[in-house]
Amino acid sequence: MSRLRLRQLVIAAESLKVADRLQEVLNLGEPFADPGVAEFGLENAVFPIGHQFLEVVVPTRDDAPVRRFLDRNGEGGYMAIFQTDDLKAARQRIDGSGIRRVWNIDLDDIAASHLHPADVGAAIVSIDEAHPWDGWRWGGPHWESNSIEGELSGAILESPDPNALASRWAAALGVPASTHPDTTKISLEEDQTLVFQQGAETRLEGFCISINNAMKALERADRLKLESNGDSVIIGGVRLVLNNE
Repeated sequence: MSRLRLRQLVIAAESLKVADRLQEVLNLGEPFADPGVAEFGLENAVFPIGHQFLEVVVPTRDDAPVRRFLDRNGEGGYMAIFQTDDLKAARQRIDGSGIRRVWNIDLDDIAASHLHPADVGAAIVSIDEAHPWDGWRWGGPHWESNSIEGELSGAILESPDPNALASRWAAALGVPASTHPDTTKISLEEDQTLVFQQGAETRLEGFCISINNAMKALERADRLKLESNGDSVIIGGVRLVLNNE
């Protein structure tokens, strides 16, 4: 059985001011700007949290896929990146399921496949294999020294038909979905959970984040007059559900 864990969550935004807001509210370290994303007509900022990553992407060209996403949906959850230890098997399974791969790369230290969002729903799914397991090229060469304590414990997806959306994600990830009274869930390694719930639109709605002193982060959000509700704050169109590490 291959391993699978959530490694990175991505917000599409109109400007990198969203990255500044994330950094200020969550007390993040310095971000990495990956020159490689210029291939997609983007600029970005990648923040490490524990051994995982939050990324903000901003279009630099009118023909960039992120530009089209923003024009259709506004700012919000754009991509979820999962890490496997057997990408070859994952690619074979994905191809056999009829899900299209829209981008592939194979480097010495990392390989990845992006899946067509129309085939999966709500967001782009990427499945990556890093060598070594704890390495992560996309975080930059110094991410470990910039990381804060914490983790991405999961994500929340909404759809008018959450069970159907969960089935498509389960097929993409090769992990079964389980039905609960009000939600459907996919459980991953390290107690990570993808939650699928009822919503008016199909979207990657929330990121679940554990950090030290979540209450202070919410207080910083209040001082910035950001929209918040209980244990969550909205930044870049994404609801960040904050818990104490």
